[in-house]
Amino acid sequence: MAASTREERHEQVKVENYQCEPGAALYGNFTNYYRFNPPGERLRLIPAVDLLEVFSGGRVVALDVGCNCGDFSVAVYKHLYNLKENRMWISADRLDLKLLGCDIDPDLIRRATESNSFPESISYVTLDVMDSASREAVLKPYLEKLDRTSFDICFCMSVTMWIHLNHGDQGLLDFLLYVSGLCKALLIEPQPWKCYRAAARRLRKLGKSRFNHFSTLSIKGDMAHKIQQFLTTDCNMELVRCFGSTNWDRSLLLFKKRSLSQE
Repeated sequence: MAASTREERHEQVKVENYQCEPGAALYGNFTNYYRFNPPGERLRLIPAVDLLEVFSGGRVVALDVGCNCGDFSVAVYKHLYNLKENRMWISADRLDLKLLGCDIDPDLIRRATESNSFPESISYVTLDVMDSASREAVLKPYLEKLDRTSFDICFCMSVTMWIHLNHGDQGLLDFLLYVSGLCKALLIEPQPWKCYRAAARRLRKLGKSRFNHFSTLSIKGDMAHKIQQFLTTDCNMELVRCFGSTNWDRSLLLFKKRSLSQE
């Protein structure tokens, strides 16, 4: 191979890798996300029994917000079923998990659907969770079909920054109010403030539209603490456990409705 050809290929790989980096898409809907942040990196920190302890057993109905191409949805499904197979399921003789993954990007949802190994238990839908009419049209029928009015648990893995950057401070608070009211338990992974700066910088370098709200955000700094404070103060949630931080320095926080612990 000629030296010029090798150099051209090297530059092409650099561009492809750069464009796939987290932060390079306006809504975080980059196509190779799990190449950079595999689901196991999170789940290795989260004992499945700690998730199941917030339920009474039987059927568990879950929502994965911002599911991308579905890798985490499938991984958490396997994570919980491995617990069942190991006979550690604490309060039921079987686990019936129904999981809905949603994402704003229809191409990612198409990929998730096509690669889904558990279609009877996991389903995917295109949804802008900040569109109240759309989420009513999608989530309410799904819950009604399962004879539920809310989800047992919602997963929000590295979603809050994108909501915040695209919808501002009030949008972030509205999202937290909505999602906490939609579930009994919430596993959330907020991005730290340094990720905001990196996302804005990468988008700018790619010559794409800038985040309109970035320069006007007043909620900043320790984002995990700010989100925890709002959920516990304004959303009737309590922190059950912090599972630590991933290699990307992102906290994994499990909350549940405060009333559940008082019953």
